[in-house]
Amino acid sequence: MKSRTRARSLALQALFEIDITNHPADEVFKARLEEKTISDELAEFSRQIIFGVLPLIDILDQIIAQYAPEWPLEQIAAIDRNILRIACWEFASPEGDTPIKVAINEAIELAKKFGSDSAPRFVNGVLGSLADHQQEIRQSLQIESS
Repeated sequence: MKSRTRARSLALQALFEIDITNHPADEVFKARLEEKTISDELAEFSRQIIFGVLPLIDILDQIIAQYAPEWPLEQIAAIDRNILRIACWEFASPEGDTPIKVAINEAIELAKKFGSDSAPRFVNGVLGSLADHQQEIRQSLQIESS
């Protein structure tokens, strides 16, 4: 697994735990770092994802629901929901330099590793819909984070 993929994997696992259990984000992140050996640079990338996504969960969920209405958010598996949140955040993140195709490919890899057999195809389909609206997503996230 590539190094940034490992960092995304750590972020996904943390966001999933926070989503399911409501454990404090700082504690979850610290616990994940103790379990995984990654460089300080990759730990910082994971931190940016986690603490970039968390305050924007409501708007990320609204964006996903708006541009992919055929998949009701409450029916999406928690792991898939968090994969979509990460990718959507990466589409528009001011900190990120991730090209949209890379964000989609990385999300598909996470879905292969952590999701069901149909998760990669599902994630690809939703992100394909979202990719066509990158500018609107970027504007929505900038407005919400201001």
